[in-house]
Amino acid sequence: MRSVIDILDLSTDELDSLTGTALDIIDHPADYAQACRGKKLATLFFEPSTRTRLSFEAAMYELGGNVLGFSEAASSSAAKGESVADTAKIVSCYADIIAMRHPREGAALVAAMNATVPVINGGDGGHCHPTQTLADLLTIRREMGRFDHLTIGVCGDLRYGRTVHSLINAMSRYEGTRFVLISPEELRVPAYVERETLQKNGVPYRQTADLDGAIPSLDVLYMTRIQRERFSDPAQYERLKDCYVLTPDKLANAGKNMAVLHPLPRVNEISVAVDADPRAAYFRQALNGKYMRMALILMLLSEAEKSADRNISLPDGCLTGAHTCRNPRCISAVEQELPRVFRPDGHEKGVYRCLYCETAAED
Repeated sequence: MRSVIDILDLSTDELDSLTGTALDIIDHPADYAQACRGKKLATLFFEPSTRTRLSFEAAMYELGGNVLGFSEAASSSAAKGESVADTAKIVSCYADIIAMRHPREGAALVAAMNATVPVINGGDGGHCHPTQTLADLLTIRREMGRFDHLTIGVCGDLRYGRTVHSLINAMSRYEGTRFVLISPEELRVPAYVERETLQKNGVPYRQTADLDGAIPSLDVLYMTRIQRERFSDPAQYERLKDCYVLTPDKLANAGKNMAVLHPLPRVNEISVAVDADPRAAYFRQALNGKYMRMALILMLLSEAEKSADRNISLPDGCLTGAHTCRNPRCISAVEQELPRVFRPDGHEKGVYRCLYCETAAED
């Protein structure tokens, strides 16, 4: 049995297989209508969600299964102080698979380490969002016809944007991928993503604040919103919130086959006037998310039936109790009895990163 916490938990062969299953579901929905009969999905959503929660629920219903769970922390025992670990143990008694969203980075990993059923990360703070990336991948495949030799622009909040981090991790493994990272200085992609993903894999990339200048070179433009909920300083959010707005005038310089993606919800960063443009793929992207979540649920339940052994183990060389994570958004900052575990960086000698949120430890 395994869980999917990060998009890197899935190999490129598995990504291709999941995409193939999703395409087959689209073409032959009746073949899958009873595939999860008698199975239950628990949706544990500790922060607001529309697309992710409803697409998980729709996915399970369309596979013939059932759904239970909650849509906000206030309606769960978390409001009474229950830990993520205990919630995962309890819900494992009632469901066959769990989909979880939580505002704290690393919460999904904690759930997976304690659950006795597979856990799917539906987004943990600004860290990872692997199933959104599955939706992105199917959209890229359907819009562009391939995964390789694409120039992808990601625009907006690249610092806190968990969807951006997961997309970079996924697409960096395909031949010929190039990235254009478009953001203000304050919201640039984290250094560890540059180092551990782009540089490690030799992926060409450039950083710019100029959306207009980047558009003509792109095959895919991935827009993101500036996320109010990730800012500790409201004044900084107000200053940055409308720094990029995609309009029909800006699209005039784009290639005729460029695809515009967005994980949604949008605020002001894509004008509604863009919706009529055939290159606007973000609503098709939302639908694709349901198909990919169906494929992932099928894969994990099938694996769980073959083996009940849990395969989450600590990486070699971890330090326990030697450091305290300095990231205030980490799950370890609020669940005080969690073991403080730091793994070796792997690229910088002597550097250790929090197992839960990947923040570098202070000396």
